[in-house]
Amino acid sequence: MLSLPSLLTARVQDAAGIDPEMRPATKPQFGHFQSNVALRLAKQEGRPPREVAQDLVDRIDVSDLCEPLEVAGPGFINFRIKADVLARVATELLADPNTGIDVTDRPDKIVIDYSAPNVAKPMHVGNLRSTIIGDCFNRVLTAQGNRVKPQNHIGDWGTQFGMLVEQILFEGADATQMTLDDSVALYRRAQAHFKSDEGFADAARHRVVALQSGDPQTREIWQALIEVSKRGFNETYERLGVRLTDDDLAGESTYNDDLPLVVADLVDRGIAVRDKGALCVFVEGFETPLIVQKSDGGYGYATTDLAAIRHRVSDLGANRIIYVVGSPQAYHFEQVFAVARMAGYLPDGVRAEHVGFGSVLGKDGHMLRTREGGTVTLQSLLDTAEEVADRPVAMAAVKYADLSNSLHKDYVFDVERMTATTGNTGPYLQYAHARASRILRNAEEQGIEWTPQVTVLDEPAEQTLALLLSRYGEIVAEVGENLQPHKLCGYLYDLATAMSVFYEQCPVLKSDGEVRSSRLALCAATKKVLASGLDLLGIVAPERM
Repeated sequence: MLSLPSLLTARVQDAAGIDPEMRPATKPQFGHFQSNVALRLAKQEGRPPREVAQDLVDRIDVSDLCEPLEVAGPGFINFRIKADVLARVATELLADPNTGIDVTDRPDKIVIDYSAPNVAKPMHVGNLRSTIIGDCFNRVLTAQGNRVKPQNHIGDWGTQFGMLVEQILFEGADATQMTLDDSVALYRRAQAHFKSDEGFADAARHRVVALQSGDPQTREIWQALIEVSKRGFNETYERLGVRLTDDDLAGESTYNDDLPLVVADLVDRGIAVRDKGALCVFVEGFETPLIVQKSDGGYGYATTDLAAIRHRVSDLGANRIIYVVGSPQAYHFEQVFAVARMAGYLPDGVRAEHVGFGSVLGKDGHMLRTREGGTVTLQSLLDTAEEVADRPVAMAAVKYADLSNSLHKDYVFDVERMTATTGNTGPYLQYAHARASRILRNAEEQGIEWTPQVTVLDEPAEQTLALLLSRYGEIVAEVGENLQPHKLCGYLYDLATAMSVFYEQCPVLKSDGEVRSSRLALCAATKKVLASGLDLLGIVAPERM
């Protein structure tokens, strides 16, 4: 697939010796791209910028792509892509089954850790961003031909399960018949019982030991609680339209048997040392050590994360691991990655990345809370969106609001703004796709014949649209490399806006002959890219709205 900005950059850099820093032209009369490379070189060489610019123009070989280059103003170089080149790119997009996405011939094995709700609790607003962002990464990296393995690191282990199992036995309840709401209510009763009854608290602590040692009755009830939660998780995943299944579950319990092995390995090699009763790893550059075993012999999240990394590299064969976890955990992951490097669990050549994200805020700019001050459940949040719009539009609104902002920033959950079909929203992109679909549908209903080939691009609005289409592949590649989905959102918004301008300025069905056929092909190419891009965001591309 032809990436025009990338090709131009490479050609100009060959002639200039430095990055030309190609930028879209600010006005149509300046062409499609501009570069200030001559001004920067002139300062180094002590020569007039326009003289340097003319020398470069004489050496730059882009005659197969551009009209004759122009020197403008104090020494800018203007690039105008040939109309037939733009037409060829748009036609390739229409014909290419991969819609311009470069599929690697050397795929990575990528593990993405995301969603990670807790068992016996409803998913909450804190799980929303991890789930949506991780699903987007899964889609983008898979589309590029990589072998992606999602890992849903659910919270299915720990002291709370001793309390829950003991409460079930106390009440004589049947865990297999519970719903997720039942397990939430059970958790609250168990907490109150634990605090008010020391005998129950002791029994709950002993139940944790029974769980860890594999007691059949305890394990059976624990497994039933997990099954109840899985049903609730899967309902939410289906509602959101994310690619997570039971096959992707790899909770904390997965690594339970590996924890003592990891600690023993770190001790044997002198990486972990005893400090104030705990086993710690001291890492240069970190103020505090990483505790891999507590003084009471217990293990924490750090040990589990080290065991998970070791498993994902040695057993799953990952050469890239992505953790989609809130920004407050940045220090934790920096430290865990550093220790994993020390221990050889993360060999050279294996990338480990923590993608942090901000919080979801209410309209008042504060953390989203219930009226009682509690945590907002994810289901209630989605209900709020679906009260304003039907499900596909509501989910588009929620996902786009999340992904269109820089991930590390907080964003405001404003349903009215998010579901608008105007402005920079998910429904606006859906509307743009539906409009392109309607044009093509009307052409079919009117018996208009056209060929899937863009041939005429005389109008600026046509050229702008075709030029944007040519950038799709490079935008997807950038998201796959840098994990910044807002870049794809911004691109699709620009494409939808350019489609709207094209629709207003360039009559499609009312034009004639080759012009009409070419414009219909341009609509079809735009529709295809919008649909592909929306799918990478996890958003449905509707035929009608």
